[in-house]
Amino acid sequence: MADQLAYKPAAGEIPTNPGVYRFLDGDGKVLYVGKAKNLRQRLANYFAPLHTLHERTRRMVTLAEKVEWTVVPTDVDSLQLEYQWIKQFDPPFNVKYRDDKSYPFLAVTLGEEAPRIMVTRNRRIRGAKYFGPYPKVWAVRETIDLMLKVFPVRTCNDAQYKRAMQSGRPCFPGQIGKCGGPCSMTVTLEEHRRMVDDFVAFMQGGDERFTRDLTARMKEAAAALDFEAAAAYRDRLESIDAVLTKSALVLSDKVDLDVFGVAEDELDAAVHVFAIRGGRVRGVWSHIVDKELDISGGELIDQVLQRAYGDAEAAAIPRGVLVPTLPTASAELEQFLAERRGRKVEIQVAQRGQRADLLRNATLNAQQTLVRHKSKRTSDFATRSQALADLQEALGMTEAPLRIECYDISHLQGTNVVGSMVVFEDGLPRKDQYRSFSIAETTDDTDSIHQVLTRRLAHLDDPDDVPVPAAELAVRDEEDIVTEQAPRRRFAYPPQLLLVDGGEPQVNAAARALAEAGRSDIALAGIAKRLEELWLPGDAYPVILPRTSQALYLVQRLRDEAHRFAIRHQRGRRRRDIRSVLSEIPGLGDARIRALLRHFGSVAALRQANAEEIAVVPRIGPGLAETIRTRLARD
Repeated sequence: MADQLAYKPAAGEIPTNPGVYRFLDGDGKVLYVGKAKNLRQRLANYFAPLHTLHERTRRMVTLAEKVEWTVVPTDVDSLQLEYQWIKQFDPPFNVKYRDDKSYPFLAVTLGEEAPRIMVTRNRRIRGAKYFGPYPKVWAVRETIDLMLKVFPVRTCNDAQYKRAMQSGRPCFPGQIGKCGGPCSMTVTLEEHRRMVDDFVAFMQGGDERFTRDLTARMKEAAAALDFEAAAAYRDRLESIDAVLTKSALVLSDKVDLDVFGVAEDELDAAVHVFAIRGGRVRGVWSHIVDKELDISGGELIDQVLQRAYGDAEAAAIPRGVLVPTLPTASAELEQFLAERRGRKVEIQVAQRGQRADLLRNATLNAQQTLVRHKSKRTSDFATRSQALADLQEALGMTEAPLRIECYDISHLQGTNVVGSMVVFEDGLPRKDQYRSFSIAETTDDTDSIHQVLTRRLAHLDDPDDVPVPAAELAVRDEEDIVTEQAPRRRFAYPPQLLLVDGGEPQVNAAARALAEAGRSDIALAGIAKRLEELWLPGDAYPVILPRTSQALYLVQRLRDEAHRFAIRHQRGRRRRDIRSVLSEIPGLGDARIRALLRHFGSVAALRQANAEEIAVVPRIGPGLAETIRTRLARD
């Protein structure tokens, strides 16, 4: 492969103006759309020598056969044009949003003669006003039931409304007091419309006005000795309080804010959003973002916000947007949103206080969403089977790798070196078969991999000793009496595939361990840091798993699980090491050791403390504190 692209523009041909560029393939399909403040400077990054590019970027530019650009007057214009082109062409290398579910909304059909409130997942009802989304349908219905006691707005469907109009009798919600009765003219259409407007105003954050008005009316009715009316106003106030309690007050009542929490790995990102109106959480939703190219956190936030607000109504865009990282073009994006909203919009990163707490909460929810997304792929049998079949084909194996073992090495600045082995069978983790390895002496990661696999392979069965399935362990003797053979230890089962965390050097070390053990029947691959690359022994180039391959997610989960297990072992070992050192000091028992570790929070902090700081811990006197400091200083 040539190290330069044939379609690279000539020097000086690309302008230095702001603009939007498109990469196209041989059929004219748009592969990627991007914007730039300086087109020449930005596109130069794509036409660098191919070996210096990130693998995903290299794949995009080599698939493309042409690059086009359009110059625009301002940076804001480039942002708007980029959004329009992404929406129009749906390029495969721009970020994708994959929602496996649609969220329920509370909709008010303002375009109808007598607007009604309804629960729907359809966002395309003409003239409708939407609130939410809500995490569950029951949450929307519960809100509606409470609000109907304050605003008895129509909830019946069109057929029920027409029948009531023809008969002159209220529909069922009207008969039980949950509707004002516009169909039977109990209230006029104008009066009903005013109730609908009040409901919309309340849901948009105007709850303070309604609470104040109802309280005044209740007091007036009580002063006039009209206790029945006062009781009705009291019940309506209680309903409002119930709704407000469920939408917990998180900020001042003048705050309109969307909080975006983001969690990402090399391939995907999860976005979780809190929509806060009038200081209260009015909507919650999340979605998965598929990252085809390697992009920075700021670029990801930029595209997430474009997607969130590109087609939104002006009223749906808040005064403030809280994000974990400022987008790459934050000033231009603020202007872009301000033009759509008609008023100023601020994009901020919270550092402290309530807003920082909200952002942390949103980020935590995003992390959980990402974990659920990753694990969901392994919960489905068909998906797991496809992943194993894809992996078999990619690695050229004769059979699907039903048992896979993945190895990782972890250390702390060259010390406390440990290895981990995780096992997946039929695409699912077998945690009872995980193993960890302590490595006393090693020169580097490759030597550690060789040591761990040498120790592991020593426990394998002979190649011809095929594992006996559980169903075949029961045998019948001559008298037809069923007996059960002792099951073979699972640690002795040979895997079909060994994965090691690392590239070509780690794979070569693992291949040497397999050759020394005489195991030519076990496939081997290394997982490079980019995750798309699988290095095979003796191959000069890695295997690139397709972006949509189920095998890619299985490999990623194996790598992450091996890394997690190695870190867990290392931390436990460090904790045991420091406890064993402290337990050798006369006068230190378990209670005082726990108090020391709890007070300093970490082993590093305890090692750096002087005698006076250690003596602050309850039941640790000056003499014992000096002994502890001296003992730890020797290690």
